[in-house]
Amino acid sequence: MSKSKFIFVTGGVSSSLGKGIISASLAKLLQSRGFSVTIQKFDPYINVDPGTLNPYEHGECYVTEDGAETDLDLGHYERFLNVKTSQANNVTTGRVYQTVIEKERKGEFLGKTVQVIPHITNEIKRRIRLLEDKGTFDVIITEIGGTVGDIESLPYIESVRQLRWELGKSNSLVIHLTLVPYLSAAKELKTKPTQHSVKTLMESGITADILVCRTEHEISDDIKNKLALFCNVEVDSVIQSIDASTIYEVPLLMKNEKLDQVVLRKLNLKSSNDTNLEKWSNFVKRLKFPKNNIKIGLIGKYVELQDSYKSILESLIHAGSENETKVEVVSIHSEYIDKNQIENEISKLDGVLVAPGFGSRGIEGKIDAIRCAREKNIPFFGICLGMQMAIIEFARNVLCLKDANSTEMNENTTSPVISLMENQKNITNKGGTMRLGSWECKIEINSKVHGIYNSEFIKERHRHRWELNNDYLCELQKNGIKTSGVNPETGLVEIIELPSNNWFIGVQFHPEYKSTVECPHPLFVSFVSACLNYKKSKN
Repeated sequence: MSKSKFIFVTGGVSSSLGKGIISASLAKLLQSRGFSVTIQKFDPYINVDPGTLNPYEHGECYVTEDGAETDLDLGHYERFLNVKTSQANNVTTGRVYQTVIEKERKGEFLGKTVQVIPHITNEIKRRIRLLEDKGTFDVIITEIGGTVGDIESLPYIESVRQLRWELGKSNSLVIHLTLVPYLSAAKELKTKPTQHSVKTLMESGITADILVCRTEHEISDDIKNKLALFCNVEVDSVIQSIDASTIYEVPLLMKNEKLDQVVLRKLNLKSSNDTNLEKWSNFVKRLKFPKNNIKIGLIGKYVELQDSYKSILESLIHAGSENETKVEVVSIHSEYIDKNQIENEISKLDGVLVAPGFGSRGIEGKIDAIRCAREKNIPFFGICLGMQMAIIEFARNVLCLKDANSTEMNENTTSPVISLMENQKNITNKGGTMRLGSWECKIEINSKVHGIYNSEFIKERHRHRWELNNDYLCELQKNGIKTSGVNPETGLVEIIELPSNNWFIGVQFHPEYKSTVECPHPLFVSFVSACLNYKKSKN
């Protein structure tokens, strides 16, 4: 007998319809009723994890507390639920096949021919149910990546078919997210793509229990009745998901559509609590009706794709709502920064955030932007590589070490103020070998960040190989850099600040991974507040 109820979320017609947001929104509704909920994502690509993927390929790589490099949808899960995810919450085809092949090499299949069915599907089912053993979850939501009909997704769809039979009908349901496009020439919504998508799903042996229909226009009762008739679902199980001004409005829209009520009825779950989204509603209200506005420059080399810095952008939204301020993010490609852009755009911003990244492309532009922020006392926030670039800029222009650099960009630099960690020097495999996951940091009491965190010890998530070279610490400190956060175990610097400036902070870790709607990250909240104060001081 299953201890948990399972909800499977599939997609059809088109990718990027928002399965992750719908999954997180439903989870939030169920959580607000008092249920314990978690979400997992199954990705059909053959990479073992997204750690080695270029951000242009798949957006940012999200890092969990236990050091898993995962799909960016896990960031949505954590931001909505305020509950930590783990290695078990994200699985790829690559990891599934890797596990099965390793078992075959060890002889665990006793000479049997290893096949997609049952060996691959058994491994997928095992991983789906792994969370059932790890915690006392009332509901486990499993999002299947890709769209129904994709060759890559077929083993997952087959696994869901088998698992539904094993679990029993009242212990699982399938939500199918699909597109109802609007044809402007005909001035009408078309249901045929959804009908074909559901038909494809049924051909795989799965009947959708609930249809969530993405649309730009209101879906009439006539269309809902038509979809119910042709797609073999009840009328109240046809849920409209209309385009929203912000993803944080989606739980409220799904509540209005009674998605949670339909799910509870179909899973035979009883709830004595009504949906309580008062705190969430207040957050959305502050977000939609801000009292102030600021412009923050996001300096990076993947700015063409918003998902490359998804967690940073969402953290700024959280912090903006907390400060009742609309944060307008100005995306600036670091590779093309020149003197004219420094003088006419960057110098006029209310704040500068230099984003994480890898490799030498766009580095000099980041350094020039940091120099502008430091010299003009513009609030500056450097994250991971952003902190390292702040050290290089300071070393070059204050310590006069003109060749100062990171050995990542220049192995032969005579002033390696940023260097490769000792335990990274002999590593050849790139996947999953960085400094990853949650690490402790001891904060100096007489520092700005101590006032921000209001704590002497914190834990933050990391994803990097290079660190501040401690051989240069004394020189940096003597000339004004305060190393206000250090890892007590390794002695490596985690946080730097410039006390001579109003707000100039760099962190080696990734605070954006821990910011949620309910708990906006204190560094982002303080940064946005500093940017607002800076803007007021200019007027």
